[in-house]
Amino acid sequence: MKILLFGSSGQVGWELQRSLAVLGELVALGRDPAHNPEQLCGDLANLTGLAETVRRVAPDVIVNAAAHTAVDKAEAEPELTRTLNALAPAVLASEAAKLGAWLVHYSTDYVFDGRGEQPWRELDATGPLSVYGQTKLEGEQLAAAANPRHLIFRTSWVYGARGGNFAKTMLRLAGERETLSVIDDQFGAPTSAELLADVTAHALVAAMNKPELAGLYHCVAAGETSWHGYARFVLAQAQALGWILKAGPAQVAPTTTANYPTPAQRPLNSRLDTTRLQNAFGLVLPPWQVQVARMLQEITGRNQE
Repeated sequence: MKILLFGSSGQVGWELQRSLAVLGELVALGRDPAHNPEQLCGDLANLTGLAETVRRVAPDVIVNAAAHTAVDKAEAEPELTRTLNALAPAVLASEAAKLGAWLVHYSTDYVFDGRGEQPWRELDATGPLSVYGQTKLEGEQLAAAANPRHLIFRTSWVYGARGGNFAKTMLRLAGERETLSVIDDQFGAPTSAELLADVTAHALVAAMNKPELAGLYHCVAAGETSWHGYARFVLAQAQALGWILKAGPAQVAPTTTANYPTPAQRPLNSRLDTTRLQNAFGLVLPPWQVQVARMLQEITGRNQE
């Protein structure tokens, strides 16, 4: 099996290189052709180049982990955002369909309007509040329409040990300040790139053996928290691991989204119901705290080297 991966240098793409490598020949591409094998195109802004690359590689599976994810910046550049998040996935899906190949694509909780408190299910009505959410919704719809052999995973609050993330930001700020204010009226589940990558590999194998499993799935860690609760957990775990912080969990004050206006509106309810995913693929998703704690242990180990 030959797998063509886009977005190899991102948090999810980096973990996918690990999880997919055992399934067959993996061709992993980033945006810069100078770093790609045979200078293949991994730039989602180059639609012609993407199509030519798919034809040259002729994969059995395309995994698209690339996207325009700068949510606020997207408000100022809607055309570029639409190219990266909607038109490029459509091209990849169409080219995959011509080859009889599968497409794996990632979407977001931002396709919903964030109302209520119930976890969103796959068939619930969407209502994106931002350019990012609108283009991600269009991308999943175009991809699904172009290729019936697809797995689309909506996820939320993604982080990885590699690169920047919310937990690292909280650790840095807690090392500099004696008090912090963190939003407490947005709810979701911190989800590790590692978990997404492992679920992807497992689901892909199952779907290729059982094509009726193709479709749209929600994939997040179990449980829920607010950004405030997430920050307090991170700092408590860090202190237990020996981090010296000026601000501990008790010094994290709750605040509201209204106090932190941003160009793009965020959904307050980012809870996603994963029942369909777990039932279809026989999975048990771990509590969000488990992998956040593992990430912090990994960061601590690096800092002590």
